[in-house]
Amino acid sequence: MGKGAEGQPDAGLRSLNHYQNELPPWRYWPRQKLLPLVRYETPYLAWFQEKIRTPALDSYFAFTANLGTHTFFMVFLPILFWSGYPSLGRGMVHLLASGIFFSGFIKDLLCLPRPLSPPLQRITMSGSAALEYGFPSSHSTNAVSVAVYSLHLLDSPDSTLSPDLTFFLRILTYLYVTSIVLGRLYCGMHGFFDVIVGSALGVLLAVLHYTYDPAIDEYVHSGSAKQVALVILIILTLVRIHPEPADDCPCFDDSLAFAGVTIGAQIAYWHLARANATWDSPHPSTLPRSRFEAISWMQMGLRLAIGVFLVFAWREIMKPFLLRILPPVFRGLEKLGLLLPRRFFTKASQYTKVPAQLKDHDVLPSFSDIPNIITNIRHPRRRAISIGPQSEADAYETLAYREKRRRDSLSSPYRGSPAVDAGNDEGSRSGTTLHKLSRKPSKLDEYEHMMGTGTNAVDVSSESATGMEPFPEFISDERDEEKLFAQIKRPRVRYDVEVVTKLVVYCGIAWISIDGAPVFFEMIGLMPS
Repeated sequence: MGKGAEGQPDAGLRSLNHYQNELPPWRYWPRQKLLPLVRYETPYLAWFQEKIRTPALDSYFAFTANLGTHTFFMVFLPILFWSGYPSLGRGMVHLLASGIFFSGFIKDLLCLPRPLSPPLQRITMSGSAALEYGFPSSHSTNAVSVAVYSLHLLDSPDSTLSPDLTFFLRILTYLYVTSIVLGRLYCGMHGFFDVIVGSALGVLLAVLHYTYDPAIDEYVHSGSAKQVALVILIILTLVRIHPEPADDCPCFDDSLAFAGVTIGAQIAYWHLARANATWDSPHPSTLPRSRFEAISWMQMGLRLAIGVFLVFAWREIMKPFLLRILPPVFRGLEKLGLLLPRRFFTKASQYTKVPAQLKDHDVLPSFSDIPNIITNIRHPRRRAISIGPQSEADAYETLAYREKRRRDSLSSPYRGSPAVDAGNDEGSRSGTTLHKLSRKPSKLDEYEHMMGTGTNAVDVSSESATGMEPFPEFISDERDEEKLFAQIKRPRVRYDVEVVTKLVVYCGIAWISIDGAPVFFEMIGLMPS
């Protein structure tokens, strides 16, 4: 949090001025038009959450949320290429890359907060999810795009699956997408508006994919190196124009990672088309499914194990290497005025070296993260239940809503009126207003009263949580604003060289998964003949 000369919070922390100062009018205006909707639906979300919450559902929705994350798909997608389903893998890569990129683009463009906590309790197994803006829901975009695409394939006349298996997979797809989308509401991570727009974006991307993707693939497969370079240039241009957020939000990191994946995938497709152009079924430059029928389960297991090792080894070697050699290069480019730095990324001239171990918001986990991931899978009841602001966006929204409520109270014509206090009908403008003032507060009123009262996030132990803990009493005095910002969870310091590093690393991961690993499998005799 920035501070003035007197150690006080910078101007703008007490109201919406922060976003008015940070965003251009063409971004600030739609944000202000949509913000009342986010606030309006919050009490209803809290009512919905309390009505259906149980410890079992807490564990279920917290665990299944992992199936809609970028990390899950980054681990799962390479397996499709190594086990004889490259066409499906290609479709999923394109869908998820576009979904993550464009949902992150909209998030950073509008900077809309998540529904407030309290009154909501946020249930999650991911420590970084709450750091992002809320609108739209990336989980919903991912899940719906995958579901629509999968259902399209199941209904395709080219499908060779039996009717019973098709029915089972269709039910599984509906269960999957329902669990992800409903879970974002249940877990207090998103509002109705977030998941509706996120889902609509997923449907749109899926329809665009199976309508136009074959033509785009044909362009890359049959095109020259210049045509592939043009596609890569378009992707890099989209990365460059990705909106600068008003707060330190990690959405750009995810968009950057999947932009790198898309670049690596296009290079791999083009190279495979040149090297193995005779194969055109089930997709140009890929091996037909029939060639995998001769592989034993042991050979398939070796393929998967070696492929995973190659991906992780590339990341573990290349990432620290680039973070070590790029800072001097960036300092030189900075002196020449050739860099276009992004906000919230520290310039190379302001640091001597990048720390060796970065605890960052990575799409693909490192080797050291694997034991913790396995533990979470084995113990799905482990989750965090947080109450209170968790990010800068949460804190600003808490202060802004608090200020709005104060102004509404001051502008009320009945505030402090002796006639109203005494119950004098002549002091009111209408009988309806007196009825509203005197009626018993509803549960929704209670939830609305909680909004804007948080000072910092309180984590409730999942081991002892019943899912029905009462909300703690929060201080509502504005003097605790500085404490609020001091205690929220913030993304770690990020460095300018990480932009290029992430592009290169994830470009390499995609190339290894699609092109490099299969070549290596053939060299060691694990490629079907």
